[in-house]
Amino acid sequence: MDSQNTAPTLPPYPHPAGGWGSIKAVGVSVVRDGAPLATVNALRKQNQPGGFACVSCAWAKSSKPKHAEFCENGAKATAWELTDKRAGPDFFAAHTLSELRQWSDLELEGAGRLTEPLRYDPTTDRYQSVSWDEAFAGIGRALAAQRAADPRATVFYASGRASLETSYMYQLLARLYGNNNLPDSSNMCHESTSVALPETIGVPVGTVRLDDFEHTDAIFFFGQNVGVSSPRMLHQLQQARQRNVPIVTFNPLKEVGLVHFANPQSPVQMLTPAETAISTQYLQVRNGGDLAALTGLCKWLIEADDAARAAQTAPVLDHGFIAEHTQGFDAFAAAMRAADWAEIERSSGLTRAALEQAARTYAQARAVLGIYGMGLTQHREGVANVQMVSNLLLLRGNIGRPGAGICPVRGHSNVQGQRTVGITEKPELAPLDKLAELYAFEPPRDKGRNTVATCEGILDGSVRAFVGLGGNFLRATPDTPRLAAAWRKLDLSVQVATRLNFTHVVPGGDTWLLPCLGRIEIDQQAGGPQTVSVEDSTGCFHASDGVADPAAPSIRSEAAIVAAIAKASLPPNARVPWDDWVADYARVRDAIEATWPDVFEGFNQRFRAPGGLPKPNAARERKWETASGKAQFQRPPPFPAETDARVLRLMTLRSDDQFNTSVYSLDDRFRNIWGTRKVLFMHPQDMAARGLADGDMVEVTTAIDDGFLRQLTDLRVVPFDLPRGSVGGYFPECNPLMPVQHHALQSQVPAAKNIPVHVARAAA
Repeated sequence: MDSQNTAPTLPPYPHPAGGWGSIKAVGVSVVRDGAPLATVNALRKQNQPGGFACVSCAWAKSSKPKHAEFCENGAKATAWELTDKRAGPDFFAAHTLSELRQWSDLELEGAGRLTEPLRYDPTTDRYQSVSWDEAFAGIGRALAAQRAADPRATVFYASGRASLETSYMYQLLARLYGNNNLPDSSNMCHESTSVALPETIGVPVGTVRLDDFEHTDAIFFFGQNVGVSSPRMLHQLQQARQRNVPIVTFNPLKEVGLVHFANPQSPVQMLTPAETAISTQYLQVRNGGDLAALTGLCKWLIEADDAARAAQTAPVLDHGFIAEHTQGFDAFAAAMRAADWAEIERSSGLTRAALEQAARTYAQARAVLGIYGMGLTQHREGVANVQMVSNLLLLRGNIGRPGAGICPVRGHSNVQGQRTVGITEKPELAPLDKLAELYAFEPPRDKGRNTVATCEGILDGSVRAFVGLGGNFLRATPDTPRLAAAWRKLDLSVQVATRLNFTHVVPGGDTWLLPCLGRIEIDQQAGGPQTVSVEDSTGCFHASDGVADPAAPSIRSEAAIVAAIAKASLPPNARVPWDDWVADYARVRDAIEATWPDVFEGFNQRFRAPGGLPKPNAARERKWETASGKAQFQRPPPFPAETDARVLRLMTLRSDDQFNTSVYSLDDRFRNIWGTRKVLFMHPQDMAARGLADGDMVEVTTAIDDGFLRQLTDLRVVPFDLPRGSVGGYFPECNPLMPVQHHALQSQVPAAKNIPVHVARAAA
């Protein structure tokens, strides 16, 4: 067993997250992307009252914002959107799509903002500029024809960034069209949460609000890289550490943001070597070992409580809470008592002593936050992983009281909000009866396609048309080469975007690319400048106002584009006021409130509240909307079986200069990687066992035999501090190694954090 350190050693990057490194990185980004004056002016209004909600992550916004309410990655996203580079008609005249498919993701997005609607011309292999009227007429004809043939063969994908207003209009477009094919980026990340938590606590989202960090006594982190994915949370973690709150981290890699942080807004930490240690115990769990690690924590707590009760000392568990508020404890406790420590150690890669130390920290805290990210959800056992975090918290009543709760950290800036306003393939989650009442139509009642089902439909030809509201679908999804080849057989591809990406340069039949405004830009409609709204990771709704001039006068808003496509492709419906909605987004918010009156009561009047308008959350009030009416303990499945020792487990990672599929540079300073993303992180002993040295080129082959060879031959191996048997590589570069069918068992989230692979020296 690898030993576990209670005082973490430093990763290769010797400096803390934040600090001068962060300030330098922001400066480089602002200069690199151009328009530094516009970017600096916008940053002053980012996440501020009367300003715009960050277009990067979905972390919560404070009711008392600091002078600077942006992090390094948020600033990079702002600079990226406000670039002065343009991909206009001259750019597309100069480059064929065959040529552009050879460009990297960095080069494609680096071409700049799209400025005019485009249609692919197969005779010249180039995009040609068209008018908006021509674009909508052509798209409308194609969609209407497909609707007449089979509406279920069309997919309406949403990336997670579109506002609540646009998302509401988009889901209505899909259902009026005749299907529930509304896959979104949540299907690729936190769908495991949306499946797991309704069964355990009765809500599909977390229960934590920002002020809970002020009252917590301990924080447990599972599979979430705060320094890259949600850096603004580092301020809450720093404040907790200043109160001597322990932070226990479970993560395979030593990540800088989970080790130490220097606050760029602290003169002391900027002018002296002072910094804040974040994790008080860092447990490098084996990739795929989360179930076992959580079982170890729960087993120790239950058995410590057994011993305390036998000795008639203070109990370890909250038996009053368990009796009043939960069901299934006895069966769960029996399973935990029966778990074998040797198996727990083998599967988790952690020692019993390290797990017992973490469990004692948990037991000594009155209120505990359980925070997790895609390091738990993107596994075959992703749903069970989340439910084990819920089990852990329920043991001591750590849901529904100040300073305690479960906190899934969402990625994209409105991915949770899109689900709230109806972007879902599951008809039982959408208010279909209310939509029928409001808009005088019969909504489809059959289940639609999620992301995996969409990929399967593209591969087998049953999906014929694809409308993408943002995103880079072909790069974000598994089996990239297979999917890209099948994409060429589509009848229609419509993409709404701000920048060029790989999906746009793979034509799918009749192919259209429509440029849209970004959230930072002023959205001027007939009713004046418009405000949009988003939902953060903690379930609070926020207003967002554009502050910068549009990249080009010809660009249209996402809401206007959705409405125009609907009008062009659907029969007239006098009950759906598309033009009125586009003229004044407040009318869309009124429609949202009419659809969900209990959730959005007084929406237009309240959504500018400091800190956001909180969404009702029954579990926060210890009201359990489950089948039993109580919070439910769930017995976990068996630990993943031991595989061939030659098989390694690949997790895909993001760099510190990246947001989802948008790559800002080829550097990753936190991991000391410069000028490339073609690397494979590997334990030195695993390298030695295969005769590999630092810098060797390796061949990585998926260890799943389904008749398809999935292999990358251009990765350079880098020794790194991670558990034996685990390897890491960058997303989306490693997505070709992940089969479509390799996903979480109940939620169908691609299991990108645990791909079985063989690694060998590349052929000369």
